[in-house]
Amino acid sequence: MESTSEKLIKLAAEYNNLKYFTTDPIIFPRYFSEKLIQGGSSLQDVEIAGILSAHLAWGKRELIVRDCNRMFDEMKWQPYSYIMAGDFKSDSVSLHRSIKWSDFAKICENLRQFYLNNESLECFSPSYLRLNIYGCKDNPNAANKKIHMFRRWMVRNDGIVDLGLWKKISPAELIIPLDTHVQRSSISLGITKRNISDYKTALEITEYLRKVFPEDPCLGDFSLFAFTATIGKKNGYF
Repeated sequence: MESTSEKLIKLAAEYNNLKYFTTDPIIFPRYFSEKLIQGGSSLQDVEIAGILSAHLAWGKRELIVRDCNRMFDEMKWQPYSYIMAGDFKSDSVSLHRSIKWSDFAKICENLRQFYLNNESLECFSPSYLRLNIYGCKDNPNAANKKIHMFRRWMVRNDGIVDLGLWKKISPAELIIPLDTHVQRSSISLGITKRNISDYKTALEITEYLRKVFPEDPCLGDFSLFAFTATIGKKNGYF
């Protein structure tokens, strides 16, 4: 019988593949990352695209992609120039679900203030990004799914799905982006018994994945995504 570790390794090998992420929000920072290679964008463009796309990354994929496109249309597909110009769309109309354009404008202003004094978000902690970029209250117990997903995009460097532009952080240091699907898959596979979506649960799942993928625990994110998308549903786990 296939062990959980063997199953995770097999699923990661199959699903760490761009063909499964053509309608995933990573396509937006990837677009600017590919332009960066060609000399047509900057690292700041990629970072801004990543952290804003991650902020909208909840709900149905097609709606996330639709609303990210609306957001980048507003920015004329020049994120860094838009941020530094300081003229942000700000009203009470929804950008994505409960996120309003006024919420978007606050994050944009936080990014502008950041880039006036810094070149990159790379060396700043998840708690810093939560407090100073997203403008949320500090919460040591928060899973910070969006931030850890953004960091996964920027750090993992196998050249397949993730971008690997940040070189000062090791993939071994990353924490799993904990969402409902990751948690339910982890419970079904016996990785965790915790039903609370907090940092402790994210860390517990990550520590398990470090045993399977010692240098790259977030490779297991693809395994858990695959389990949710295929095996879990097919076998009636949820």
